[in-house]
Amino acid sequence: MTPITKRNLYCFVFSCDSGRFHLCLHFPSSLSQGGEDFPVKMAAPLTLLLLVAVTVRAALFRSSLTDLISDRVEVVSPLTAWKRVVEGLALLDLGVSPYSGDVFHETPLIIYLFHFVVDYAEVTFMLADVITAVALYMAVKDYNKQVFRKQKYALEADRYPHDCLELIRTPKEMYYIPLKVAMFYLLNPFTILSCVAKSTCGLNNAVISLFILSTIKGNVLLSAIFLSLATYQSIYPLTLCAPALLYLMQRQFIPVNFRRVSFWWFIAQYAFMYLGSLFVIICLSFFLLGSWDYLPSVYGFILSVPDLTPNIGLFWYFFAEMFEHFRLFFLCVFQINVFFYTIPLSIKLKEHPVFLIFMQLAVISIFKSYPTVGDVALYLAFLPVWSHLHRFLRNIFLVSCVLLACSALFPVLWHLWIYAGSANSNFYYAITLLFNVAQILLVSDYFYAFLRREHHLTYGLYLKRKDGTEATLVLK
Repeated sequence: MTPITKRNLYCFVFSCDSGRFHLCLHFPSSLSQGGEDFPVKMAAPLTLLLLVAVTVRAALFRSSLTDLISDRVEVVSPLTAWKRVVEGLALLDLGVSPYSGDVFHETPLIIYLFHFVVDYAEVTFMLADVITAVALYMAVKDYNKQVFRKQKYALEADRYPHDCLELIRTPKEMYYIPLKVAMFYLLNPFTILSCVAKSTCGLNNAVISLFILSTIKGNVLLSAIFLSLATYQSIYPLTLCAPALLYLMQRQFIPVNFRRVSFWWFIAQYAFMYLGSLFVIICLSFFLLGSWDYLPSVYGFILSVPDLTPNIGLFWYFFAEMFEHFRLFFLCVFQINVFFYTIPLSIKLKEHPVFLIFMQLAVISIFKSYPTVGDVALYLAFLPVWSHLHRFLRNIFLVSCVLLACSALFPVLWHLWIYAGSANSNFYYAITLLFNVAQILLVSDYFYAFLRREHHLTYGLYLKRKDGTEATLVLK
């Protein structure tokens, strides 16, 4: 006897043969062929979302809040502030190197970009947000198709325990995830504030999103080019090289085996394209500027952290109180955090490179030297992709409340410190520290939930000890 039930466009077939359960999965024809009806049905909601997002930004650009937002230390940093870009443009127009002083620290390509489109700066930043949202939308849509395909093959091969039916992701619950990702990015207050402040963080997010899209699409050359651009803008995206390699090798069926020639040959090819693109970009910057002044002014500034303007990061207060002879040691300790977690995370998540990208983006936004809320908005946009992990999250309500409370208290404590004089820097740094702790708890909670779901898909949802009693899963 083979009972058949339908649930959210799936057809689950259970059969019992010699006391063993078999679970098969049948997709509707449109989904099994890759979901070609997705673009047609989702074009209208996505277009409406883009129109709403652009309208909100245009209205704020015309409001009196623009100057207030552009001065917020949570939204802009010494690296990404629009006022510093304007200063650099003024020096460039006078025939003086924009890096001759200690004001401008963006890359030469950014300043030469705005040298031509400075009159359309607002449109440029809105377009950057649109490009980021559309790229993330397309990337997640393609990723979902691959999840459907892998899940179908795994179920047909009877790789999942029979009690894991409720953990299987259905097309109905995943249908709107790409749109939710675009919505989470475009309508996130952090993203809107960054765009209105004309923070160059929005341009960095656009480059990273194009890198993610080209990687998920399997385009090795474009992936290397966009990764080199992201690294050129800020050193920290270098850590995204690991998930990109893992994903592209997985897509081309190249095993991660140090003894295989194909493994090292693919790494050499990707490294050649990545380093070649980075070399071309750096040389182009030299020819535009006529000197190498930008290297210490941009990358030396990022690594040495000489400007201790308050921000939402961990560096500024700690190094303001640091004795000078300890500065280099702790600077290395702080900077290595961004790169240190890449290897263990890559080993643990080598079969799940897209989730590894999410983890790496979160680590960068937490531990980089000059973070802004725009960096946080980029990895928060991926939360709808992991909506199936909610049943395993332990602290999501608490962390959400802390993040919201900290976001509201940032301007309050800044006002008490700078304007009212009734508080000091300890108050502002305390809320900054709490904000980063909440981010770490959020990311670690999703990491735990992801690993727990994978464990259940391998060993079953209801774990038993050897004596038959119920077991509890503990992450160590």
